[in-house]
Amino acid sequence: MITFLDGKLVAALPTQATVDVNGVGYEVFIPLSSYDKLPAAGQPIQILTHLAVREDAHILYGFMSAPERDLFRLLVNNVSGIGPKLALAVLSGMSVTNFKTAVVNSDIAAISKISGLGKKTAERIVLELKDKLGVAAAWEAASAAHAPTPEQEQANEAVLALIALGYKQADAHKAVRDLQGQAKSAEELVKLALKRIASGR
Repeated sequence: MITFLDGKLVAALPTQATVDVNGVGYEVFIPLSSYDKLPAAGQPIQILTHLAVREDAHILYGFMSAPERDLFRLLVNNVSGIGPKLALAVLSGMSVTNFKTAVVNSDIAAISKISGLGKKTAERIVLELKDKLGVAAAWEAASAAHAPTPEQEQANEAVLALIALGYKQADAHKAVRDLQGQAKSAEELVKLALKRIASGR
């Protein structure tokens, strides 16, 4: 699995970017949310990736932030009928935070406005993701009125990352809650939580 590319941005369109890594050019499909964060052509870039393997092709999808990639993986792995193209459309049509809030609030009207999604797909997304996004997104939904503390944001990112890796929400939330305050970043929190879950504690 190719998890990130660290090189130089050669060229970019709103739907894809070409990254030169030590003389090898990688074509990466991206959502609009990541396109807005790309550096200028010729500048260094580190882009997170997800490799999709099909019978006829190996396709790289790229993201400029971990929450974008986590949501992409949640959609592709957990919602029937949603493949990489529709998952990119979701990220291009709505911010990660707004999307998660819409799912938690069952706001099918907002989700179905995303290009390429109809009402039935929006209903399926809510049905199949609500439990997975529940705890983490509820923190974010509440943050519209009360800005979350850095610790809450860190915990939220860590829970979503663990769910994207295939862990149950209850297990992910318990491990993160027990370890909160012991890590300086969401990445550290995920590593500690993985160790704790693996040891069965």
